[in-house]
Amino acid sequence: MLDDTAIEEARRQAQICNACRYCEGYCSVFPALHAQRVMADGDIVQLANLCHNCQNCFDACQYTAPHEFDLNLPGILAEVRQESWEETAFPAALGRSFHRNGTLIAMAAVVAMAALFALLRALPGGGEGFYAMLSHGAMVAIFLPAFVFPLVALGVGLKRYWSRVGGERIRLGHLRAAFASAAQMRNLAGGHGKGCNFEDGDRFSQGRRVMHQLVMYGFLLCFAATTAGTILHYVFDMPAPYALFSLPKLLGLSGGILLCIGTLGMMRLKLRSRPDLQFPPVRRGEFGFILLLFIVSASGLALYAGGGTTALGALLALHLGAVLAFFLLTPYSKMAHGFYRFAALVRDAQRR
Repeated sequence: MLDDTAIEEARRQAQICNACRYCEGYCSVFPALHAQRVMADGDIVQLANLCHNCQNCFDACQYTAPHEFDLNLPGILAEVRQESWEETAFPAALGRSFHRNGTLIAMAAVVAMAALFALLRALPGGGEGFYAMLSHGAMVAIFLPAFVFPLVALGVGLKRYWSRVGGERIRLGHLRAAFASAAQMRNLAGGHGKGCNFEDGDRFSQGRRVMHQLVMYGFLLCFAATTAGTILHYVFDMPAPYALFSLPKLLGLSGGILLCIGTLGMMRLKLRSRPDLQFPPVRRGEFGFILLLFIVSASGLALYAGGGTTALGALLALHLGAVLAFFLLTPYSKMAHGFYRFAALVRDAQRR
């Protein structure tokens, strides 16, 4: 269950914010907060998942410490948000474990999965390029369950979350509004459009918004590359390897480059951020997720660069191991926050 102490503290601070209303235009949190007079636990969870931790409200607030109200809305919402993900995760114990020990778990998973693929190379491939080392059938047998399981686990978690925040029947207009907000990272721009204070104290910056966009669009391009390759293989009978100017290769290379830049940028911003305005116990999990995503993208680019060398086998094992670890850990890593935040945006569209 969610920590009652965190919920009550978030409710106390939200009620003070509701009376002040100085930050009304900063992000989606405040219009949703100001629409409530009495906030149930589910309302607090919804506010927490709408919050992007831009920290603008903290730097603008006149009631932060040493004031007796001692407000730190970004920090307490980060704690409630984290606990809401852990509570709704399936199974919940895995969510708690990753967020507290994420870097260690991510690296151990990559090494273990890479070792597995290195051993599987002993099996006959029966194809060209990568498939000469590991057959297409073996890849499908391994990755299909690893892709389906996270979807099932996320589906269970999102269903629990939707029930917790009192979600209603979803209509097309709700999805359209949520997609528009997510695509633009609107809540990371601040109500004034100058950006957020995440890494530079009271100085506004668009850096975090840009890095998030690079990661999001890089990931979508890589997913599109995999989808294009699947269609070419099964629909048009055109198996890999593909040429440089083929659709899978162009999408994958551009997506990998964006992911590398975005994850390195996010790591830098995270190191410069203020832990007291976040939830310090889960920083290891956050760094672990960023590092895992970087290894996935960097190993993919290295695999392309080293495709004709003796390092191909080792690079293939590392990349496939990183991708498999990423899939299996998705429901319990920071990757899940994208799904929960989108659900929060849909719920907010229903409120409006």
